[in-house]
Amino acid sequence: MGATETVRLLAALTTVCVVAHGCGFLFAALRQPPVIGEIVGGILLGPSFLGLFAPGAVSALFPTSGPVAHGLDALHQLGQLLLLFLAGAELRVRAGGRERRTGAAVATAGLVLPFAAGAGIVLLTGPGRFAGPAGTTVTTALVVGLAMAVAAIPVISRIMMDLGIMDTVFGRIVLMVAVVEDIILYVVLAVVLGLAQAGAEQSVGLWQEFGSTSLTASALYFTGVSLVFVGLALARGARWYRWLAGHRANVLARRSPVAFRLVFLLAVVLLSLALGVNTVFGALVAGICAARGDEPEPDGGDRGGRSRERQEPVRAAQAWEAIRQFAQSFFVPVFFALVGVRLDLAREFDVWFFTWFLLLACGVKTLSVWGAARLAGETPAFAGSLALALNARGTLGVILAGVTHQAEVISDGFFAVLVLVSVLTSQAAGYWLARRAPALRGPKPLSVHRDAPDPSPAEVS
Repeated sequence: MGATETVRLLAALTTVCVVAHGCGFLFAALRQPPVIGEIVGGILLGPSFLGLFAPGAVSALFPTSGPVAHGLDALHQLGQLLLLFLAGAELRVRAGGRERRTGAAVATAGLVLPFAAGAGIVLLTGPGRFAGPAGTTVTTALVVGLAMAVAAIPVISRIMMDLGIMDTVFGRIVLMVAVVEDIILYVVLAVVLGLAQAGAEQSVGLWQEFGSTSLTASALYFTGVSLVFVGLALARGARWYRWLAGHRANVLARRSPVAFRLVFLLAVVLLSLALGVNTVFGALVAGICAARGDEPEPDGGDRGGRSRERQEPVRAAQAWEAIRQFAQSFFVPVFFALVGVRLDLAREFDVWFFTWFLLLACGVKTLSVWGAARLAGETPAFAGSLALALNARGTLGVILAGVTHQAEVISDGFFAVLVLVSVLTSQAAGYWLARRAPALRGPKPLSVHRDAPDPSPAEVS
């Protein structure tokens, strides 16, 4: 990269960062998820808006090939890894009693029925306009199923934190359901990406070196390795991380807790690549292990020796906050803005395709969640709020669109549809929960039997 390319890269990053933060600030002021503003900022800079008036400026800022394009792609990938690392850190929730029963029913229905509907459409009608160059009937069906069932923890939790309803019956049920759904969906996504890269020219890992070209063998391998990978992470990952962090030879953890966690992220991502698992799954697993490892051991044991890192949990909290600060200040906004830049709504957007997919995805998800919540004994209003909240596809929907489009599993048109569906469902969830927040936060719990009266209009308003 010469001086000219360096200047162009810096100019592109400066523009993206300013516009992403500006639009994020505007959306936050309107009580909408800032991440949606960051994507909208990218849309404004891309061919969908700026390209209509100044196509030369778009091609100069965001070339499709060359050193500048590679530099932007590298930063896009780093932003994605950090986003998944932080998302993995949030994949833990504790709920009991009625919350667990309602959550289990909602998670089962809200995952199985939408996923089956999406996959069934592709299996019955063929991949058609959903599939990209590398998409098969199987991988495309899995992606469409994921797109119908997905619910995004980062956006939902951010909305509930802003509204003060996180630590309520409603908040705990929503987080429990989202955690269960997201873990399962990430495993399926890892299988999809593994199948897409099996045999590809640029793929790496054990399967690329020693595996078979058979689709069945590839499916078995990537399903098995993904399940083992996440199973070990959930069962032993926190203990291994805790041992590593507390080891007397780990100078890095004592010198810089932030650097230690980032190195741990990169090491787990490299391990996932060696196994042939996509990097997004490795980053998610790294976040799960690190966040749980920073919590005290249930039995108070100390199998790995003590260190200042173990004795000072405040330093761990500060390290996580520092990672969130610099990731959300630069890398994550750049990631979402570049997703918007890559959208070409002028050429690839089909209004009819978008409309029927949006209505079908939201309709199936809403009915399945609402019905399961009602069967679990919740009121119609409470069940409706659950359905709207769990329709927010947000960051996970964007990640699903981005990584499958990059792997050429889905088409350009379906990529645009997925991103816009993620944007609109997140906005709708934020708007609805803002209206319902006073009733959802109490003072009396809303997890009641069927014969209890619904909240009055005064309580709702």
